[in-house]
Amino acid sequence: MSLVYYFIYFLLFISSAFFLFKWIFSSSTSHKILPPSPPKLPILGNIHQLGLYPHRSLHSLAQRYGPLMLLHIGRVPVLIISSADAAREIMKTHDLIFSNRPKSIIGDRLLYDGKDVAGAPYGEYWRQIRSICVLQLLSNSRVKSFRTVREEEIELFIKKIESLASLSLPVNLSEMFSLLTNDIVCRAALGRKYSEGEGGRKFKELLGEFTGLLGGFNIGDFIPWLTWINYFNGTDAKVKKVAKEFDQFLDKVVEEHSHGQEREIKSHGVVKSEDGKDFVDVLLEVQKDNKGDFSFDKVSVKALILDIFAAGTDTTYTVMEWAMAELLRHPRVMKELQNEVRRIANGKQKIKEEDLDKMHYLKAVLKETLRLHPPIPLLVPRESTRDVKIKGYDISAGTTVITNAWAIGRDPTSWDKSDEFTPERFLNNSIDFKGQDFQLIPFGAGRRGCPGTLFAMATNEIVLANLVHKFDWSLPVGTKPEDLDMTECTGLTAHRMVPLLAVATPTSY
Repeated sequence: MSLVYYFIYFLLFISSAFFLFKWIFSSSTSHKILPPSPPKLPILGNIHQLGLYPHRSLHSLAQRYGPLMLLHIGRVPVLIISSADAAREIMKTHDLIFSNRPKSIIGDRLLYDGKDVAGAPYGEYWRQIRSICVLQLLSNSRVKSFRTVREEEIELFIKKIESLASLSLPVNLSEMFSLLTNDIVCRAALGRKYSEGEGGRKFKELLGEFTGLLGGFNIGDFIPWLTWINYFNGTDAKVKKVAKEFDQFLDKVVEEHSHGQEREIKSHGVVKSEDGKDFVDVLLEVQKDNKGDFSFDKVSVKALILDIFAAGTDTTYTVMEWAMAELLRHPRVMKELQNEVRRIANGKQKIKEEDLDKMHYLKAVLKETLRLHPPIPLLVPRESTRDVKIKGYDISAGTTVITNAWAIGRDPTSWDKSDEFTPERFLNNSIDFKGQDFQLIPFGAGRRGCPGTLFAMATNEIVLANLVHKFDWSLPVGTKPEDLDMTECTGLTAHRMVPLLAVATPTSY
């Protein structure tokens, strides 16, 4: 018998097995009421429908199949949430059931096997380290204690812009926001900056590789027998390299703090916080005081520090970048914001953090930016721990849940003229981004909401206020506001594809 016949028999066998499996599976689930699903391919499921911009592709699919939509990515059932009501069901009504995280091969290897707060499985260890983050690392008082750090770095930031303005050079705001955020986070987390010289360049590259890997799509998480692909495309080697280099870097940082070398650095003029402690100091104290209630060792310290970088650098600078882009596209809004900031400044050279509570339009501009440009458009996935009914549909245990914050922010049933940048919608309006109003959840909500929201927004508010206070802004010659490229670049965060360039003109008082 020829090879052609063997091949035909093989195809017939595979097809028969596939349809038999599908019949058995459909029979076993026929009594269940499942959410609407788009057609899927054998083995791959709906992977082909994710596209280059999954938040946009899933938004389009949701408009056809509804705000509660079931996809299959490989062998994994994935529930897509695209409305405020559906998000409330997941993050409030059934928050406990959806408080787990799905396994991530790359995430586990980069973040010490789920020892970090973002990726740790739901349980006692996660509850303990989240409590440390909320009460000791990222509490309101701790965030305020870094006020001097923010003020000093913003002053240096403003001076760089003034220098470029004096030479009539455009400012690469994307790059400058990235450097500023990195410097603030480094000083708060580690006690000093890692942005200067060759070492600074390497650290920035390493951080970029780290966030790039975390934000990438890993086929092995959904089709395990295709995990081998990472060995051939270089991903596996890159993960090993980045994990090793970051681990060595953090070992050195922890060692310096443990032996008091950071005290010596601080005595040479580097200010940490008002009480002289950075995040590593606080975590080492927690480790020392731990009475054995749970396992909190050096690995836990390093995992939490990595979380701070993963969640606190890209996400923060992305918000600043989109806010300035929208202000440059909308000169009326820019002028309104400048009028408010300068009126409250009342001739002062700098905006202080105590001035911010009076700046209602500034807060509205940032809320509108977060609505249209959530830094992580598809929130970090959750996983159901048991069978549950959501909006009349049966959701099985082990289902991955992805909330499309980008789609929710543009839902016309929640927002009038949902695609327009209109900060006024938030004036005399109590809607906030802290996880209680599900129309606006750029930082998530419920047990798995981001604990670093206060830290991120403290930086965003003071930076934006000082930028519009100190300078008048315009686009480079030849660029019209309506022609500004707003293309996104996907990854861990959705920042701009094209760097944001603008011309700064210092304001005289």
